[in-house]
Amino acid sequence: MNIYVNGYNVFIIVAVTFLASIIFVFMSQKIAEYIGALDIPNQRSAHKKPTPLLGGIGIFLAFLLGYMVFGEENTLMLSVLMASFLILLLGVFDDIKPIKARYKLVMHILVATIVVFYGGLQLTHFDLFGFSLYFGSFSPYITMLIIVGIINAINLIDGLDGLCAGVSSIYFLTIGVIALILNNHGGLDIILSFIMLGSTLGFLIFNFPPAKIFMGDTGSTFLGLMISVIMLLGFKTITLTSLLIPSILLILPITDTLFAIIRRTINKKPIGEADKEHIHHQLLKRLSTRKTVLVIYGVNILFSIITIFYALGKREEMAIFYIILLFIILFLIFKTNVIFKKEKK
Repeated sequence: MNIYVNGYNVFIIVAVTFLASIIFVFMSQKIAEYIGALDIPNQRSAHKKPTPLLGGIGIFLAFLLGYMVFGEENTLMLSVLMASFLILLLGVFDDIKPIKARYKLVMHILVATIVVFYGGLQLTHFDLFGFSLYFGSFSPYITMLIIVGIINAINLIDGLDGLCAGVSSIYFLTIGVIALILNNHGGLDIILSFIMLGSTLGFLIFNFPPAKIFMGDTGSTFLGLMISVIMLLGFKTITLTSLLIPSILLILPITDTLFAIIRRTINKKPIGEADKEHIHHQLLKRLSTRKTVLVIYGVNILFSIITIFYALGKREEMAIFYIILLFIILFLIFKTNVIFKKEKK
């Protein structure tokens, strides 16, 4: 298996961005402590003491360094950098002084607009089980919806130490491994996957339970943006055989987001209102923070392994495993308060 992407050894890419991330995240931690950008525990918090925010700045700076060293300049990447910078500013302001959900949504739409209309990244059709659905003039708007949706889905799972960074790392690694196995070594999505893998793993050193720093909205929304871009790029450049592959890798954050919307609608609460009924909160009622995170890692790794075999052509066999895993997850969800509030006996 060729381990070179655009002429660079993937281990070098990951190592450089990993070390850079450690340095930048450490600096972000000290700056957050100095300016008082701290997450103060409340009734929804899993942590017990004030914890520095702004860890997402360290992830972003490591990504930026990785792109400057290993990436190539083009219009799409320029749009991604512009969008990343805007989402970084939004996250910094929100971490220091919370911004209302509707204003954040407006910025997310603006970010998606830049990537779609200036960068030219559009999902023109969708292939599933041998059928193709073409979006025509709706293509840019469906693409924007996907970007905004994934940004918010990744943001929602950032509720426990190490959860968002770990799930994102598994995603980046899986996409990279699939690409290398399929001998796709030149796509922008692949170089970005390994740059983001190193950047996110470096942060995870500080964020795995018990966390020394949080990424905040600065990091979770940036990760959501990059995951959505890599997902759409992979489909556009045929790095992946179907949009189904990256979608399945995000099955937990996507289903958690959908159920959060359903739950809040049923309870007649604003969709943007935070609560403690997410999948990770349900596990946390039964397990420690570290065990909860490891269980979710395990589920994501299972989906990743199945997905790798699916991409290699074992589709019928892996489809059975997908269905089994999905039914297990749905069974556990309906046994908890993720959608409906269970009466205490």
